[in-house]
Amino acid sequence: MNETITNPLVLQRADPCIYRHSDGYYYMTASVPEYDRIELRRAKTLGGLAGSEAVVIWRKRLAGIMSGYVWAPEIHFIGGKWYVYFSAGSDDAPFAQRLYVLENASGNPLEGSWEEKGRIYTAWDTFSLDATTFEHAGSRYLVWAQEDPSVAGNSSLFISRMANPWTLEGEQIVITRPEYDWETVKYRVNEGASVLKRSGKIFIAYSASATDHHYCMGMLTAAADADLLDSASWMKSPVPVFQSSEENGQYGPGHNSFTVSADGKQDLLVYHARNYKEIKGDPLFDPNRHTRVQPVTWAEDGSPVFGTPVPDGAEVKL
Repeated sequence: MNETITNPLVLQRADPCIYRHSDGYYYMTASVPEYDRIELRRAKTLGGLAGSEAVVIWRKRLAGIMSGYVWAPEIHFIGGKWYVYFSAGSDDAPFAQRLYVLENASGNPLEGSWEEKGRIYTAWDTFSLDATTFEHAGSRYLVWAQEDPSVAGNSSLFISRMANPWTLEGEQIVITRPEYDWETVKYRVNEGASVLKRSGKIFIAYSASATDHHYCMGMLTAAADADLLDSASWMKSPVPVFQSSEENGQYGPGHNSFTVSADGKQDLLVYHARNYKEIKGDPLFDPNRHTRVQPVTWAEDGSPVFGTPVPDGAEVKL
């Protein structure tokens, strides 16, 4: 049975990740406004996530690594275990983000113990964040955002194969850099990747520009039989695929994930956005990026269509 929800789904939760597991539960994690902990919640329905208990599974360390800002956790189920990917800075450099992984062997990830598997080491020791992982054709891949010291910009997107859920192996390839005007407003940013596979293609949605009303989503597309570690395999949309809507009062939509309806037939876009344009101070510390969900439709060529961010209060049938 599918359901009808009203947006926003969960208040003050940015960078949302919602995963529907084989046990029939939706699992959700996201950045909290304090950037100091990782929470998980679960519910049998998407609408149920709003009132579900948020269980703290990990708190930042008091000092040293993983003691700065904690950003954008993602939950994945790999090889019978649960993994949470996130980035964190340190107490002396809270924005010096690096990638880390937690592991839990419990059937229910809100229970059991979470073990720190440590840092994911990339080719450079630079600002890195927003890791996501997917399996394709027998290989597991990681896609993440990182500052490339050889080019101007805050972050580009990279891809690599994985030896295990916390270790990269082989080449690390850049698949997009911020180059278009809509990717370079205030900051040169490509970040927040999320993967969707359908119709013989692999799509990577990502977010670009500053985290105010300029924040928007772009998309990369590759054929399923292509070499995913060849940057030439990825075609980049020259225009945003999802952006602010003055008409609907939605600003800075992005840092998305994908989930599915309860019957598994409808792909759903999960994202955050604000319902106002003007922000006082640094938008990163404005807490009102709310989690929202709406259906994905499909174009004749098999590409996803995200449409326009729906207004607050509108019922959305999933």
